[in-house]
Parts: sequence; C-alpha cells; structure tokens
Amino acid sequence: MMVLGLRTVIYHVADLKRAKEWYSSAFGVQPYFDEPFYVGFNIGGFELGLDPDTKGVKPGAGGSVAYWGVAKVEKAVEQFIRAGATLKSPIHDVGEGIRVATVADPFGNLVGLIENPHFSAA
Repeated sequence: MMVLGLRTVIYHVADLKRAKEWYSSAFGVQPYFDEPFYVGFNIGGFELGLDPDTKGVKPGAGGSVAYWGVAKVEKAVEQFIRAGATLKSPIHDVGEGIRVATVADPFGNLVGLIENPHFSAA
C-alpha cells in the first residue's frame, strides 16, 4: 500500500446552500461538482468538499476530514487497521468510481482514504 499524497479535505456542513455560497465567495471559485449530496471545489489542484451528511461527523471543530489518496482503498483500509486504526466509515462509492473510507487513529483523529481514478498527480 502506498499513500499517494493529500487529495481532499471535506467539511461537514448542516446548511449546504449557505456553505456553498460562503466557500465560493471566500475562495473566489465556483464548484466544479454541485449536487444535493456533495459540493466539490478545485482549490489549487486539491479538492475542498462540502458534505451535508452530519450523522457521522459533526460540523464545526473536528468536523473536517483530510483524505489521503491511495491506489486501492481496500488495501489501504486493511493496512491502517493492521497498524491499529479503527474503521469509522466503511468503503463506499461516492460516484464516478470514487471510493472513500474513514478510519480513526489510536488517538481519535480521523484519517480519510480516497481512491479517485480521475485524480492525476502532476
């Protein structure tokens, strides 16, 4: 398993419309992906995502997850669990072949893992 680098930071927000407007204004860009379940911005080649699902991760302090790019999310999850992480959100497809999972390290920090076949490291 090889970590490919930082790819995505996702902020969980209770008001997706308001958050989309704020982040568009603050970063000076419009989202490239805009759906009721997720809004994605390309910020300098990295993804800033807004997720309205606040069941697993609450908005506010501690409400963001950095996603590290991996070639195979299954192998990455196995590796992190072997190293002592706990599975928080199992692997799921978020659309267009992009698959994500979240684990917690032994200290309680959330670590996102993302397999994104559309992302090419420059």
